[in-house]
Amino acid sequence: MNSVIFSILLIVVGIFLGVVINNIISNIRLKNAKVEAEKIIDNAKLEAEKSKRDSIMKAKEEVNRIKIDAEKDIKERKLELKESELRLTKREESIDKRDISLQNRETLLEERDNNLLQKQKEIQEKEVNLENLEKKKMEVLETISGYTKEEAKNKIMNIVERDMDLEISTYIKERESEAKLEADRKAKGMLISSMQRYSGDVTNEQTVTVVSLPNDEMKGRIIGREGRNIRTIESVTGVDIIIDDTPEALVVSSFDPFRREIARLTLETLIKDGRIHPTRIEEVYNKVCNDMNAKLMEIGEETIYELGITKIDSELIRIIGKLYFRTSYGQNALKHSKEVAIIAGILASEIGEDIMLAKRAGLLHDIGKAIDSEIEGSHVDIGVEIAKKYGENDIIINSIASHHGDTEPTSIIANLIAIADTMSASRPGARNDSFENYVKRVSELESVANNFDGVDKSYALSAGRELRILVKPDEIDDIKSHKLARDIKEKIESELRYPGTIKITVVRETRVVEEAK
Repeated sequence: MNSVIFSILLIVVGIFLGVVINNIISNIRLKNAKVEAEKIIDNAKLEAEKSKRDSIMKAKEEVNRIKIDAEKDIKERKLELKESELRLTKREESIDKRDISLQNRETLLEERDNNLLQKQKEIQEKEVNLENLEKKKMEVLETISGYTKEEAKNKIMNIVERDMDLEISTYIKERESEAKLEADRKAKGMLISSMQRYSGDVTNEQTVTVVSLPNDEMKGRIIGREGRNIRTIESVTGVDIIIDDTPEALVVSSFDPFRREIARLTLETLIKDGRIHPTRIEEVYNKVCNDMNAKLMEIGEETIYELGITKIDSELIRIIGKLYFRTSYGQNALKHSKEVAIIAGILASEIGEDIMLAKRAGLLHDIGKAIDSEIEGSHVDIGVEIAKKYGENDIIINSIASHHGDTEPTSIIANLIAIADTMSASRPGARNDSFENYVKRVSELESVANNFDGVDKSYALSAGRELRILVKPDEIDDIKSHKLARDIKEKIESELRYPGTIKITVVRETRVVEEAK
């Protein structure tokens, strides 16, 4: 029993001692922790102060560097400002000098203006004095002559009208004889020089067509009694008919292939029919003209079929057919257009562009040439108007407008057309400049005559050496015919340049038609 109590006491004492010892140890640890914390705080304060001092040092150094840089910039800016001030000073000096010179010039101009005004006033005064003198002179002359100004003018005009006809005729006859002699002399010299410098040309082949005859007796029937048949054929068709010693053949000459083809078909039809007289000639001519219009459609359709082009207006097809009877520098316009279309199509296929669009643009690029003799303007402007009229797209319109460089191309197709056009025209033997100049000259000759009132038709014949004009008989009488011929002659002399002389023939024919019913 006592041992148990003793054990309990020991346990209680042990627990008490453990608690006391534990408290002592905890206090010791707490003191140590406080000491350690104070050390850490002191170290932290030291580190903070050190960092603060370092930061302050760095900040001072940065401030010093910025200050040095700023001072350097300020010095540079001051130098620049000084230089700018010097430049401005010099400029101001030059401006001042210029102002002085301008002021001097203005002063001189004002003096000149004043002098000019003074001279102008003097001239006006002199003109007024001259007018007064002229009036006084006219009054004195009217008093002496007994005629007023208008009466004297009318009397002089009557005398001139009465006396000038014979004098003018004599003078013109003398001058024409002299001109013919001089023209013959110069023409012979030019022909000899040309034969020495040039051996041949293709113009003859491009301006004449040979028509075969069944026999030489047909030549006389074509000429007719006193030449009335051949004159009718030439007047109606506008070509020259050349009948020479060549057996069983005659020659049709004209610069216009379309006109020449109509004349050839007219002659061949008359020869087959056998009835050759003026009325029949006109009937056959009108029928051939209608047939040729149908042939234009046929030629145009064949062309677009060959190229594989579709959806073209029928009237535009007819205009394409007319290109067959048009030449450009001796090159057939339709063949040239087809060449351009094919070449443009090949180029388009090589670079991946629309082949059919390129062919269409190539075929239509010179379409204005088909009717440039009927409408005023260049073939480019006419072609653009045709393309717009018949609903072609903007690429084709621009290709037509730009193929000679007149307008800036806006598409690759337009550039291809310009290239293809150059390639077709520049190949050896494709073109002949002299023939194109010849066609242009005779076309201008006809155009001059057609611009006069009362002219029905006009034809340039004999390679441009003769201009035959058919007038409307109800508008132009016999007296006006002489005046018309002289007016046309004077206009040709003043506006055109041509070798040799041009014979102008005005034809006036009165027809009376009645119908018996």
